This record gives sequence, C-alpha cells and structure tokens, in this order.
Amino acid sequence: VGFKLILLRLNSAMLGLRRVLGKTSNKANNGMHRRVFTGSEKKWDGTGMTQEDFMRKDECIVLDENDNIIDGCNKYKTHQFNTTTPRGVLHRAFSVFLFNSEGKLLLQQRASSKITFPNVWTNTCCSHPLIGQEADSPEDLANGSVPGVKLAAIRKLKHELGIEEEQVKIDQFKFLTRLHYWAADTVTHGKQSPWGEHEIDYVLFIQADVDCKPNPDEVDGIKYVTLSELQKMMEPSSGLLWSPWFRIIVERFLEPWWKDLDTTLNTDKLVDVKTIHRFDPPAIHQGGLGNAGPFLDVRTAFEADKHAEAAIKTDVKKQGAYGKVKTHKESKCSQLMRFDEVFSALQCKFLPPAALDASGSEALLAKDENVEFCNNMLGKVSRSFAAVIRQLPQGLCIEIVVFYLALRALDTIEDDMTAFKDPQVKIDQLQKFFEEGLENPFYNQTGVGEGAEAALLEEFWRVSRVFKSLDAGVQEVIKDITKRMGEGMAEFVSKDLGEGTQTTVEYDRYCHFVAGLVGEGLSRLFSATKLESSVVAQRLDLADSMGKFLQKVNIIRDYLEDYVDGRAFWPKEIWGIYAPTGKLGDFAKPEHREKGLQCLNSLVTNALQHIPECIEYLSTIKNEKVFRFCAIPQVMAIATLEKLYNNEDVFTGVVKIRKGLACKLILGSNDLSQVKSCFADFTRQIMSKIDASDPNALATTAICKRVIRICESSTDEELASAIAKPKPQFRLVNFVAPAVVAFSAMYVGATILF
Repeated sequence: VGFKLILLRLNSAMLGLRRVLGKTSNKANNGMHRRVFTGSEKKWDGTGMTQEDFMRKDECIVLDENDNIIDGCNKYKTHQFNTTTPRGVLHRAFSVFLFNSEGKLLLQQRASSKITFPNVWTNTCCSHPLIGQEADSPEDLANGSVPGVKLAAIRKLKHELGIEEEQVKIDQFKFLTRLHYWAADTVTHGKQSPWGEHEIDYVLFIQADVDCKPNPDEVDGIKYVTLSELQKMMEPSSGLLWSPWFRIIVERFLEPWWKDLDTTLNTDKLVDVKTIHRFDPPAIHQGGLGNAGPFLDVRTAFEADKHAEAAIKTDVKKQGAYGKVKTHKESKCSQLMRFDEVFSALQCKFLPPAALDASGSEALLAKDENVEFCNNMLGKVSRSFAAVIRQLPQGLCIEIVVFYLALRALDTIEDDMTAFKDPQVKIDQLQKFFEEGLENPFYNQTGVGEGAEAALLEEFWRVSRVFKSLDAGVQEVIKDITKRMGEGMAEFVSKDLGEGTQTTVEYDRYCHFVAGLVGEGLSRLFSATKLESSVVAQRLDLADSMGKFLQKVNIIRDYLEDYVDGRAFWPKEIWGIYAPTGKLGDFAKPEHREKGLQCLNSLVTNALQHIPECIEYLSTIKNEKVFRFCAIPQVMAIATLEKLYNNEDVFTGVVKIRKGLACKLILGSNDLSQVKSCFADFTRQIMSKIDASDPNALATTAICKRVIRICESSTDEELASAIAKPKPQFRLVNFVAPAVVAFSAMYVGATILF
C-alpha cells in the first residue's frame, strides 16, 4: 500500500509537470480557472473553511466521457449550470457506503448550509478526489486499486463525520463500479437552478464499526438502517428528500450488493472496472439555468447501434469464420421472377399480417431501459427471427427474449476462436455463465465476439437484471438450460474438432447440447406460463429431436465455414466412408466432388429422420402464436435442407434460401395443415433429385416417402399411425437368402478341401 501511495504522488507530480509544460489539452476547459501543481502540495486541511471556501479552493479532476483526466477546475465552476456549461463540467467523484458489523448502512443527511443538494439524505459520504493529490492512473483503475479515490474517501469521512483514519484503512475499501450521471438541483433552487452535479462516480464499499462526530457544517443527521428500513424511508409518503445519485444506486445496484456483503467485499465477483454506467436524471432534476435535457440514455442507445452497424458493415460480421467464405445467392433477376415471393417480401415489410403483430408483447414496450436494451439487441443479433419472438403472447414474450439472449451470449463465447488464448479460460466461462452471467447484475465481457454479439456481452448486465425480474419458475428453467448447455459446450471445447466429431453418437450429443436443450427449455417455458398443457413439457424427446433437426441443417450448411475455422462437426463415422484421403477437407477439392455429394446426401438423410418427431411435436401445440413461433424455424430448415441436397455449392461457400421464399414461409406457417403441406412439397423436391446410383438412394427415398405419408394424413388417427415407426417385418426371403448363401459357401468350401 505504501509503495502504491508513493507511485500515486509521483503520478500527480508528473501531471503537474505536464501542465507546466503546456502539454495537457485545454480544449474542453472553456476558460476554466487553472493553476499549476508540482505534486508537492501540503496535505489538505479544511479547518476553518466555509462552504464558499471549499467551492472556490478545492479543485476537482475534470474528465472526458471515458473517464480520462483533462485538467483541474474548482468546485464552483464545475458545479455551475448555465448556458455555457448546461450540465456543469464533468468531474470525478466517489460515493462511500459504510456498513457496520450488523450489516446496517450508515446514512447522512446533508447540512442545510450546503450549496448543492442541501437537506437531502444520501449514502455515508460523497465528495471529490482532488487534482494533484488524489488522481488515479488508468492502471489503478484497471486493477481496481484506485488508491487516490480511497484516500479522498478517508479524508472526507474524517472531515464530514469525524471518523478517524485508523478506523477506515485504505485496504478495507472495495471499489465496485462507476456511474456517469448528471442532475440539476432544481428541488433547492428551482427549475432555473444555477447548480448541479455532473460526475463519474466511483462506488466504494467498506464494513467497519466506527465512531462518528458529525461536522455540523456538513451533516445535519446520521442514521444506521437495514435494507427494508431504507426502502420504507424512500417511499414517497415519508416526505424525505434524497440525493439523485443515491437514488440511482439504490434503484439499480444496491440490493444485490447489500444482500451478500461478504461476497461483495471479499471477492471480485461484483467488481466491474470496465463499464461506465450512464444515467439521465428523472424529469424533476432536468433543466437548470442551461435548460439541459436527456443525453446519456440516448448516448447509450447510440453506442449499441454503433456496435450493430459494425456487425453489418465489417467484412467479418461475426466471430469464427463467418464472412470469410462465399455466400451463394441467386441472381436478383431470378429472385424477381418469382412473383409470389416478391409479393410475400413486400407484404412482410409493408403490410405484415395480423398474425405477426406484436400486440401481445407489451412487456417489451415497458419504460425500462434494460427491457428496451433487450428488445433492441434482439433485433440486432437476430433480425430475421426477432419478429417471430415479438409476436408471442403476453407472459411469454419477454421471457423468450431473455432466454434467447442468454443462449446467444453463451454461443458467442463458444464460437469465438481468438478471444481465449487458454482453452481452460473459455471452459470456465462456459461452465460458470449460468451463474455469473445470469445472477450477477454487473456481468459483462469485452473483447469477445464481433459486432452486435460483442455489444450484447459488453452490456449483458442489463439482460441479467431483466432475468431477475421474471417469475421464479421461468428463472429456474432458463438457468437450468443455460447451465447444462454451458457444460455441454465446455465438453466439446476440449475436443480436437479440426476433422469433425468422431461418431454419430457424438454428433447427436453435440446437437443435443446446443439445440436439443433449447427445445426442452422452450417446452418447459410454454407449460410453466400455462400457455400450453403439461403434455408439451412431458414429451421432451420430441423437443430434443426438433432442436437436433435445426442444428443438423446448420451444421450441414456450414461445412466450409466450420472447416476453415478449424472446428467442424460432420461425423467421421459418415464422412470417413467417402473421403478419398481420409481428410474432411477432401470434399472442398473439385476432384473429390462426387464423393462429397454422396457424403452430403448421407448427412441430409440423417437429418430427415427427425422430421416425423418434429411434426408430432407441432401437433401438440395449441396456442396459435406459440405454434407459429415453433413452426417457422422448422419450415425454414426443410427449405434449406432441400436446397442443400446434392448441391455442390456446399463445398465452396454458404448456401442460403431466398429472402422472398423465407417471407413466403413465414406467412404460410399458421397451422399444422400449412406446415405439413410445406414439408411435403420440399420433401418431394428432394425425392425428385435422388440419383439411383447414389449409395444413400434407398434410405433417402424411404424416409422421404414416410415424411410425405405423415404430411398427407388428414385425421389425428392417421397422423399417429403414419408417425409410428414402421416395425421390421419377418419375410421368408430374409431367412432363405442368407441360408442359401451360407449353404453354397459350405458346398464350395467342401469341394475345394475334398
């Protein structure tokens, strides 16, 4: 600690020297009062100073919006709200939350003589570190030590509350996070208030039993409270005034920190040194002499949009090999000639049917910035699927959004092949995400993923907070599936997948973890929210098969992307039969294209085996919006599978269905009859492309015929009969033929020997 303090003084001295030499930028100073620091100032002493003296003589640390130090300026000028500085001057601050050994929080009521925010109740102590004495470096922030801020806290605890330094040692403080806020003191000085706060506030926790001797020039009263007592005090009926910064911290952060003080103070689980949380004040604290309005909430939304734009504009739009291989698209002329698809696309864009309205998703329109973030981010990470989720009924919509975003974040961690140099770090992240990502209201990840996915992880704490607001039963389902999926993904991170999975059992196991579990989770959520019967949640085998079907289609389609990325999933048990040199990459070579198509058709046949169970699952869904939510991905998958079958383009890029066709499928997936018709049409198209010389021709034909028979069933009884797996029948030829062969072999052998 002593060494850190020496470095802090040296850092302050260097800052003073830079200012002497004129190398510190003064562009943002707007003519503010400045003086040169040499780093040798005497220790701060507030004895005999009035509030006016403090305002004129204490120099705050002036910042840019990223918490970089620009200069110093006295408190008088930094807190002035006028037409030149409508929100004052952004500066560094701290807020101390001191708890006694009973876990009670010490509050103070600011003195009536204070110039800014007098008479309000607030946290234990809140003030400013001073330039030249308590200016932390970026390194201090990065490691969470922030000794300058902590020294300032010790100084002001002594000055305001008479707490001796020996009772609050520097190593007892825990730095948690930063928040950027502003507020005009309109309650005290009226709508045209010339005073206010504009700070990046460092939150410090400490637990200590202390002796208080409040300074009457600073503090009118103190009180120790429990969490429930504080919540009661803050009810409007109490008539008490509260500081705007304290209200923000209480409403958005305090409860989880306080409920587990031991974890908060003794671990880094809740520490966030990277994020600056930004908040505009409530309407009552907007205005001031500069007539300032909201800008931080807009800034936060703008930053999220910038991440999303990057996902669209950059060549590498997502993690892994996405964007590194060609995407095969049909010509615009070919697409425009399909008039039915063009009409469907126009209808989806300009005249969406009532079935796709979002009237049931009122929860997404709630005036809550975290819910708004989830809704906006859904559209960024899944523009094509967002509308299908948003049309879900009330009581399920926001629940599925949170579930989807949690799994998307987990998938982003799994897919990023460059962020984690040590595979064990990625494994730990995947295994702990269900707890740290969902339970930690301050969780974030930087440098993982690309574009919108990266933006999602950087502010995932917002998703966590919405998650904690959901029904306990819903939370349990989401957390359980996230835990099991993370464990499954971690299992495969440690495997060498450069040449794919080994067996079809391993292939199915991977598909179960990353997609089958999604089907299970959705089924449980449908039943938990009472929108579907318990039968849906009981047939998890069907949900698992439906998820596997979707995942296998994706894996087949992404052959080249995954292979380039060094992490493939085609099972060697299948592709090994066809690869001429025993390498998965053989199929990308033109000379091995015939064998590649045979392997491809084998995998398509394997995926087709899941369709009967997919249709059976859909037959159990009764709510029309839930049905549409489940059906649309399924019809997209069978359309994609038809395009993949016997298609050489799979080995040179990514094959996708036409956007117009996708719109047509979305509009035509309203009931089981329409979906069965769709499955039948695409299955017939697959059958029309079967080459009799293909080694898989008989198996592919058999499953296609079974799917068509299921789709053509018109009653529940016919459907059940068609879905039932055909039982192997005993035929005399099955016995006679092998017997004849065996007898003939014995005869030939006997002839040779004798």
